[in-house]
Amino acid sequence: MRDMTLGRTIISILTGLVFLTGCSSSESKSRPNPDEPIPAAVSVVQPSGENEILTAAGTVRLRRETALGFTTPGKVASVRYEEGDRVKRGALLAALDSSTVAADLGAARAERDRAAAEYARVEKLYKDGWVTKSRLEQAEAAARAARAQVESAGFASRTSLIHAPSNGILLTRNIDAGQIVAAGETALVLGEIDKGYVLRVPMTDRDASRLRVGMPAVVRVGGADADPISAVVSEKDGRADQRTGAFEVSFSLPASDRLRSGQLGSVEVAVSRDRSDSFSVPANAIFGVRAGEGLVYIVDDKNRVKQRNIQIGKLNDKSLEILAGLSEGDVIVTRGIEKLRDGDVIKPIRVAK
Repeated sequence: MRDMTLGRTIISILTGLVFLTGCSSSESKSRPNPDEPIPAAVSVVQPSGENEILTAAGTVRLRRETALGFTTPGKVASVRYEEGDRVKRGALLAALDSSTVAADLGAARAERDRAAAEYARVEKLYKDGWVTKSRLEQAEAAARAARAQVESAGFASRTSLIHAPSNGILLTRNIDAGQIVAAGETALVLGEIDKGYVLRVPMTDRDASRLRVGMPAVVRVGGADADPISAVVSEKDGRADQRTGAFEVSFSLPASDRLRSGQLGSVEVAVSRDRSDSFSVPANAIFGVRAGEGLVYIVDDKNRVKQRNIQIGKLNDKSLEILAGLSEGDVIVTRGIEKLRDGDVIKPIRVAK
């Protein structure tokens, strides 16, 4: 019995040794020999350039898009153009039924004539001493009011016709013949061709503050592969949109037959960096990213790597901006980090930045 127990113990020990040997063999296969340096690509940390490219999206518009309407209510008699039609300065675009405004103007003129005659009669009586000065003043005031009413009715009669204030394109038509419109209602929207096109881009206050009127920019309309269009910053809103909090920036565009109001476009502007003490490193050099922070492997003078925490800024197509945690001249691992552990010795492979 004792021999059987001893035999079982020996078997258990041997089984354990086999298991440990297998684990050791498996681990040795998954990692290089710790005595041999691990090949890894490295690069030297350099300061970021002085400028960076600010990119944003917006909408092409005619620089001046004017809302047109009538100053009095009435019935629309005619609308002569459709959306998209080009019109010349002074062209008649739309008109109200003239019967109402013509009647108002006729009534105002009749009242003016009556008030003028009454004033002349009272003035003669006042000179003869038959009426008081107060009565004369009342007649004079009534005559002035009647003249003002004629001017008002005449203005309403003239503005019952909408003429094009400049050469342009009819962008919006909100009315049709026979429709009853209110005074001040937007009937038509005319884009003024003479003023050219702009790309209007909503931006955050931080980005908008980095732009100045006159700065050059590159605009693409119709996709990233479209031919670039040279543009300049032409206008910046003085206050933010109350709904979105964004500031609208306009980029002036040259005249082009390919431009249409409403097209989508993108703009690129070279602006100064917010920070001069930041660095850019390849994005694949960073691991363990979380909430604006990450880790890199720093290589010391003995080619040993050590993890270091860094603060991450902006990301572009090729690199990440590093705000803190690195210094100029630091050597970091840029490729092969998945094979490394803190304290490993590497065989550095220099990669041109």
